[in-house]
Amino acid sequence: MGAIDKINPSIADIDAAAKQLAGVAVRTPLINAPALDDRLGARVFLKAETLQRTGSFKFRGAYNKISSIPVERWAAGVVAYSSGNHAQGVAAAAKLLGLGATIVMPSDAPHLKRERTAALGAEIVLYDREKEDRAAIAKKIVSERGATLVPPYDDPLIIAGQGTIGREIVEDLDRLGVKPETVVVGASGGGLAAGISLYVKARVPSAKFYTVEPEGFDDTLRSFKSGQREHNERMRGTICDALMTNTPGELTFPINRELIGEGLIASDIEVAAAVRYAFNELKLVVEPGGAIGLAALLAGKLDVKGKVVVGVLSGGNVDAELFSKLIT
Repeated sequence: MGAIDKINPSIADIDAAAKQLAGVAVRTPLINAPALDDRLGARVFLKAETLQRTGSFKFRGAYNKISSIPVERWAAGVVAYSSGNHAQGVAAAAKLLGLGATIVMPSDAPHLKRERTAALGAEIVLYDREKEDRAAIAKKIVSERGATLVPPYDDPLIIAGQGTIGREIVEDLDRLGVKPETVVVGASGGGLAAGISLYVKARVPSAKFYTVEPEGFDDTLRSFKSGQREHNERMRGTICDALMTNTPGELTFPINRELIGEGLIASDIEVAAAVRYAFNELKLVVEPGGAIGLAALLAGKLDVKGKVVVGVLSGGNVDAELFSKLIT
C-alpha cells in the first residue's frame, strides 16, 4: 500500500488502486439502453456509479486514500469536507478500516446525505457555505487532533481511485470490441474527470472528453478558456448540490486542461429532465449532479450521431422530496 510519491498519478497507480479496491468497491455496470441509442443516434453507454457503495463514485478515491494511511496514524482518525457524497465515501471507508471520521458539511446539505454520513458513524461539523471556509475548518481539526486530511479531489490517491472508473470503462468496452469516442463527465473539483481521462486517454488517445457543469457554476469551463483557475461568484443556486465547488482543484485542473480542455453547461431544467429520463427510461435513481452528463447529451449539446459515447452517472443520493418533484 505505498503512497504515490509524485503529483500526478500514473496508469500504474490507477491499476494499483484497482487492486486495492477489488472486493471492496462495486464494479458498477456500463449500461446500454436501446431507447437512448435511438434518441441520440449513437451507441451510448452509461457508467452507473449510482450503484456504487454509498451511492456515488466518491467511495473509490476515499478508500484508496484512507487505506494508504500508516497504521500508526489510524488512532487519530481522518477529517474531510464535503456536501455529502465524499462525506459518505470517507465515512464508509473509515468504518470499514476501523478509523474515526469527522466530516465538515454545509448546513444546507441534503438531509439524506447528512443522515447517511452520521449513520456510518462519522462526526459531523456543520458550517455556512457562504460565510465560512470549509477547508480552513477541516485543517484546524486536523491540527488539533493529529488526524489525516482526506481531500475531496486534490490528492493523487483520490484521483487514482476515481481513475478506476476509466479503467473499467475501457475494459468493458474492449470486451464488446468497441472504443470510446466521446466521453462526458460532470465536473466540480475535477477529481472524477482527471482520474477517468488519465486512464482512458492513455489507452484510447483518440477519445474526446468534455466536462459538464451547472449553469452559473462553470468555473472549469471558464478556466479552460482563460488558462487559469477561475472562481464562481455564488455558492448556492443550483439543484446540483454536488457540483458547487468554488474553483477547480490545484492538482486536477492541469490534468483536465491538458487531457480535456473543453466543457459544456447544463441548466437546472435540463438536469431535471435528465433525472426524469433516467427514472422513466433507465429505471435508475440519479441525483441532479450525477445526471448532468446525461443532461448535456439529451439537450443536444454535442453532435454524437454515429459515435460510441460514454456518460458517467456519478451519484444517486437525492432527497425523496426533491426527487419526487423532479420526476413529476
